[in-house]
Amino acid sequence: MSLENVSVVDLNFFGFPGAIASYLIRLSHQAVLIEPGPASTIPTLQQALAEYHLSPSDIRDVFITHIHLDHAGAVGWLAEQGATIHVHPKGAPHLINPEKLIQSATRIYGDLMETLWGEFRAVPEQAINIPQDGESISIDGYHFHCFDTPGHSDHHFAILFDGILFSGDIGGIRIGNTTHVELPTPPPEFNPTTWRASLKRLQELDLRAIAPTHFGIYTDVQEHFNQLRLKLELLEEWLEKQMQHTPSLEDINDALGNWLNQQGRDTLPAEYQPYFNYLNPTWMSAAGLYRYWHKVRQA
Repeated sequence: MSLENVSVVDLNFFGFPGAIASYLIRLSHQAVLIEPGPASTIPTLQQALAEYHLSPSDIRDVFITHIHLDHAGAVGWLAEQGATIHVHPKGAPHLINPEKLIQSATRIYGDLMETLWGEFRAVPEQAINIPQDGESISIDGYHFHCFDTPGHSDHHFAILFDGILFSGDIGGIRIGNTTHVELPTPPPEFNPTTWRASLKRLQELDLRAIAPTHFGIYTDVQEHFNQLRLKLELLEEWLEKQMQHTPSLEDINDALGNWLNQQGRDTLPAEYQPYFNYLNPTWMSAAGLYRYWHKVRQA
């Protein structure tokens, strides 16, 4: 199978092209979707499937890297169309009973919740498959390998198919077909130690491409991993220095915005600058760093 059999579906999230990808894999007798995206982009997903002469009911298997709404918000709708949802063991309960997930997201996004993410529908338990770490799922004679990769969240899989690693958020954010890579560090589960271990594990795989959900397929795999490891190291050094002065969360937020610009965010073309308000908002990453320091590092 070649890269041509894997299609990048641009969900055009909030009117931004190249922000959130869903990956369509057309096998010999069926189609698989990796990362269906938020429920708010279901109409875009339907239109894209139609362009490949597919209906939603043709998608029999859906893999999600983790349950954050920008990655998994459409799973309930796809389950209603007949899809099996493959999800991390720690994420599955929140798909079946999403009340806590929705409450948590609503506290963060408030009145923008439905505008951004749409309606999150529960997934029937019988529509869920829960792979274990390292398990291979065979579909139409092809294998999809699921690797437990904490660091961004504790319910995160990276999914390997035919040498292509669908890295979710553990592979960072890389938009605009540039070399700029960022680490999304939201609360409550950001942990640089486990993130580093996940990267080490993934880098040992035989990969020909990496496909972060944000955004696209890249063949410069080792350089991408080098950038991830470097950014993680620099972020830890920065946080260590910042926390020596016992800053408030507001202080960390302000300082992080400046630091991210120094790391190259503000050198990106102007049209990509608004993306980070939704894909990696500074206030959310700051909250994750602040929580990690006080709840994990100091403990």
